Amino acid sequence: MKMIKRTKTEKWALIVVDVQNDFCPGGSLAVPKGDEVIGPINAMISLALKKKKPIFFSRDWHPKVTGHFKNYGGDWPPHCIMYEEGAKFHHAIKIPKSAFIISKGMVSGEDAYSAFDGETLDGDMIDDLLRALKVTKVYVCGLATDFCVKATVISASEAGYKVVLLRDACRAVFPDKEAELLKTMEEDEEYCSILTTKDALEQ
Repeated sequence: MKMIKRTKTEKWALIVVDVQNDFCPGGSLAVPKGDEVIGPINAMISLALKKKKPIFFSRDWHPKVTGHFKNYGGDWPPHCIMYEEGAKFHHAIKIPKSAFIISKGMVSGEDAYSAFDGETLDGDMIDDLLRALKVTKVYVCGLATDFCVKATVISASEAGYKVVLLRDACRAVFPDKEAELLKTMEEDEEYCSILTTKDALEQ
């Protein structure tokens, strides 16, 4: 496993992907044990706040009618419809006032799995914000490992950032395939290194 250590001058950010009600137990597209990511993520949020590092929360923010949904030719049941309960962040996630909220999938027919496909309320893209903040490394976590988290990791890596995937702070739509996916991502060091939050907190 490739270990990426923080340096005193290194500027990093935390990206929390789609920890929304519809992706947690009881939601319309619940990720198995999706709520188990909350404890590790909150620990990383606390660290980021302590170190005064930027925090980004991405969210699916779909219109009611979109080609992303099965009813209109897509792959998924309706989920995370903007302004509805299912689109809200899980109540146990500690979202600081200083956090950036990145909305994605707002255009009908757009999948927008990666947080890098989204934008803030002001229209700012996450890549532009990271570069303005002189961030060079990102920690990525959230839901789900095999879709939006994976897409975010790939986008961040292709944009030139060092990427650390927090293994225990993610869960997959298809958990039986998650171990294989993580192994593949870990072996392909071009994209990311993989740590637990405990490892990250102790660096």
